[in-house]
Amino acid sequence: MKQTTRMASLFALTAFLGWQMVGHSQDRKPISNRPLDQGAKAFLGTLQEAQKAKASMPYDDDRRVQWHFIPMETRKGLPLMEMEPSQREQARKFLADLVSESGNQKATSIMLLENVLRKLEGPDSHARRNPDKYYFTIFGTPNPAGTWGVSIEGHHLSLNFVVQDNRIVDSTPQFFATNPAELQADYGDGFPKGMRLLKSEEELGFQLLKSFDATQRGKAIIDAKAPADIRFAGTKQSELTAAEGIPAAQLNPAQRETLHRLLEVYTGAMREEVAADRWKLIDQAGFDQVHFAWAGADQPGVGHYYRIQGPTFLVEFINVQPDAAGNPANHVHCVWRDLQGDFHLPIQSP
Repeated sequence: MKQTTRMASLFALTAFLGWQMVGHSQDRKPISNRPLDQGAKAFLGTLQEAQKAKASMPYDDDRRVQWHFIPMETRKGLPLMEMEPSQREQARKFLADLVSESGNQKATSIMLLENVLRKLEGPDSHARRNPDKYYFTIFGTPNPAGTWGVSIEGHHLSLNFVVQDNRIVDSTPQFFATNPAELQADYGDGFPKGMRLLKSEEELGFQLLKSFDATQRGKAIIDAKAPADIRFAGTKQSELTAAEGIPAAQLNPAQRETLHRLLEVYTGAMREEVAADRWKLIDQAGFDQVHFAWAGADQPGVGHYYRIQGPTFLVEFINVQPDAAGNPANHVHCVWRDLQGDFHLPIQSP
């Protein structure tokens, strides 16, 4: 147990230091450069048969397109809590293969924030708030050629990948969340007061909103009240709704740069080539077509929400719920969806 606590502290401290660099180009690179199928095979190779039966499913299994971020009694896949230390190490290495350095820091820290929720919610929450209650699933057979998928999921985290010929061809839904969004006290184990896991996602959104003149604000603000949560949570695909808010074509150069930086925070959680693929699609469709919409308060501590939508993607950010200690609007959810079809499936038109 002491070794586990020391490792948790180390992971948390590393993540905290790494947040200061989120958005820099070097943080979009994977931690390792081994082929993706090798990482999957290294993980699967450590498992006993009963474990492998949980961790492996056919590619066309309906559970591949089932996802959610709420606490659940159980999920598809094999959880870290049912793995031996060496198996957990391989699982975490495989996670690091799939995302960028900043994405790995976020995912790892979201898991470890369950320890903070345990402290805030008390002993009765220990079974539910477990940093090892995160499930790994591989769909299909990992090989250098062919198509297979991956899900890594638990409370406040859902990462979904389709790998084709050892290249990630879809990486959505991509969901990160944090509760508390900003730590109001020092919780030890690398979780100091003031730590904000999804800081850039929130601050850049406020920065863009506050840069608007009255005419721009009138176009960008779509509702005085924020919604209850992100839309289409847990759905196989997002609905194709018309983009709302102000288009990038009506922003000045500084505002366009802020919007670009904000999107880079989301794309930067993925491997460099995945981020590049996303930006290629955005540029082909035209950055001018990207819309920014806001709802709710224009200051922290009161419920607020933004949406960024282009022809090929949808981003949603929301901070309306209180944290586990009751502090208002201190609980962030954010997601990137593929409007060409999550899970590498064609999206269904209405």
